[in-house]
Amino acid sequence: MTAPGALPPASADRQTRMGRWRDQLIAYGWLVLAWNLFWGEFTWGNLVGGLLVAAVVLLFFPLPPVTFHGRLRPWGLLVFGGRFVVELVRASAHIARIAVQPGYTPRSAIIAVRLRLPTDLNLALTAEVLSLVPGTLIVEVDRDAGILYVHVLDVRGPADLDAHRAQVREVERRIVEAVGSNAELRRVRTGPVDKESP
Repeated sequence: MTAPGALPPASADRQTRMGRWRDQLIAYGWLVLAWNLFWGEFTWGNLVGGLLVAAVVLLFFPLPPVTFHGRLRPWGLLVFGGRFVVELVRASAHIARIAVQPGYTPRSAIIAVRLRLPTDLNLALTAEVLSLVPGTLIVEVDRDAGILYVHVLDVRGPADLDAHRAQVREVERRIVEAVGSNAELRRVRTGPVDKESP
């Protein structure tokens, strides 16, 4: 007998299989998108190449199971995409200015930022987005503590370090607003921020 309100074993098994297929499909889509972003342009050749590479990666190097409990929010995705393009252009212009500024040697730093949602998916998405922006690079990820170690360029003082930490948490918030669950969204908007990240 099954408990009241519980799914029959066959139905639960089918739901689990569908969840796995959905997660694989989402991972496939992200890999294709990342491939095109790495090439720097969206062309038919890059799209086909991304589809093939993503299929090979998922077939021969299967990713660990990462359950997606969120939901896609069109407005959040639109805001995330728009802000990402703006930050990409602004960071590229900043790096270009540093490169041509005579006699200026920028200082860099490695900062630790504890994310509000230390899930594998959130860590991976936030790290991926940050790595695509010129001037920032993920050095290490502390999966257990939910901390990203980020290399940042052109740091002039403690205020810049705080600004970079705030920028990382802003990226995390926009990602959750685009693909997070309602509970994750509440947590990222109201959860405490550890200002004393190591």
